[in-house]
Amino acid sequence: MPIGADDMAVSLPQHNLALLASCRTFIVEELRSARRFLKKAGYPYPIDDTQFFELNEHTSPEEIGHYLDAIGQGGNIGLLSEAGLPCVADPGAMITRVAQRRGIEVVPLVGPSSLMLALMASGFNGQSFAFNGYLPVDKSKRAAAIRHLEERLHREHQTQIFIEAPYRNNQMLEALSTVLQPQTMICVACDLTMPTQQIRSLFAAKWQKEREKWNLHKRNTVFLIGE
Repeated sequence: MPIGADDMAVSLPQHNLALLASCRTFIVEELRSARRFLKKAGYPYPIDDTQFFELNEHTSPEEIGHYLDAIGQGGNIGLLSEAGLPCVADPGAMITRVAQRRGIEVVPLVGPSSLMLALMASGFNGQSFAFNGYLPVDKSKRAAAIRHLEERLHREHQTQIFIEAPYRNNQMLEALSTVLQPQTMICVACDLTMPTQQIRSLFAAKWQKEREKWNLHKRNTVFLIGE
């Protein structure tokens, strides 16, 4: 699904939207938003006659064995991520693994990824990079994790990418700008694909002065550190 833009044409190719008509079964992260997305995307069949299976952080591997049954009946199944790319920092990888082991064809589709969009715009190394998910919430453990990522950055010249819960974004930027070495670069990429999108790469020392101008509270944000 789109990661923020109201206009689907901004981030989803028409080909993806056309393929929705070939699916009467969907594996989704959240039922309500999936139904809303299909209606907005022009799905041609009654939503109430469409089969949905939920797959999220609360789903266990034991629950999903029958999710792919429609394939055996000659149908296609659509996998919808809540935002961004299915299976990349996303629970969809669980069902894709099952499909691969059963010899079911898996067709990846072009779509928006906040991680890749942020990397593209950062000016950092795109040949070697790592996504680290969420850093620890505890202040001292978070600082230790930041120093560890900085060591990897300078030792391997590898861009480090991570995210934070939206309501802790401001605290994360404060921690990065004070813990990192002054000449380490920080990129902040928020509200990607939206009219309010902001992407900026600055030295950590510069962010100590600039961060007060950025209110990241409850804005979807990707953080990167680089050289």
